[in-house]
Amino acid sequence: MKSLLLALVVLALLSCVPPVRSGPNMYIRRVFSTCWRSKGVCRKSCGKREEYHIFCDSAFLCCIDKKYLPIQIGK
Repeated sequence: MKSLLLALVVLALLSCVPPVRSGPNMYIRRVFSTCWRSKGVCRKSCGKREEYHIFCDSAFLCCIDKKYLPIQIGK
């Protein structure tokens, strides 16, 4: 019973700690960060066959393959 109470207290304290953008969690978040209905990827710059459509954060672009864009620009 004491271990259950201790586990609940630890979980409550961990939920109060603000998330940070450094350390290994940053890299895991970047690998699994998706956008545009999971068809795009958040990156600093897009590849040759990709275009950005929206912004993920203030520093990342949502890079989407051209075939998934709603409007084909420049054709």
